[in-house]
Amino acid sequence: MTIVLDPVLPACVDAPEKFLDEQLQVAPSSAVEAAQQAVARADVHRLCAACPLMVDCLYRAVVEMDVSGYVACTTEAERTEMRRTLGIDVTPAPLLTFGAPRVGGGPVSHEAVLTMRQSHPKDTCQQLAERLGCSMSTVKRHLRREREQQEETEVQPGRAQRVPTVEEVLDAFDALDTAQVA
Repeated sequence: MTIVLDPVLPACVDAPEKFLDEQLQVAPSSAVEAAQQAVARADVHRLCAACPLMVDCLYRAVVEMDVSGYVACTTEAERTEMRRTLGIDVTPAPLLTFGAPRVGGGPVSHEAVLTMRQSHPKDTCQQLAERLGCSMSTVKRHLRREREQQEETEVQPGRAQRVPTVEEVLDAFDALDTAQVA
């Protein structure tokens, strides 16, 4: 006996280019662009609204991770507005840097920079960069990232963030003009 599973993939998985189209995010500069944007937005909106994962997707995109593109019937600006309404702050996903590879052995790991700093605490960033065979900006970036991570993990009274419920997120969504169509 053979069991055939026919998983239904969300439309954003089948056609990601539709949902990542930057034209859905920007204000149109002409009436023609506005009309084209309205058609494109209605198309992705219809697909999102019909998705069985829409509520879970909306919650995750608003509360857990700052994602780009048109997600769960919302633009990036609308999700930012919802976060403001809910009183939450979501750390954006780290940006990956794309550039010319380093000559001589690949990228320098975060741990290598921290280890070198611990081994040579009085060295300047330039000296650390020379020891690691990378640029000074790479060293500074890794040290800055470590500093920011330490600041985030420090316990500060009154800084704990309350996690909103699914109902609260849906209420914030209902307040958007977009929700009237969904």
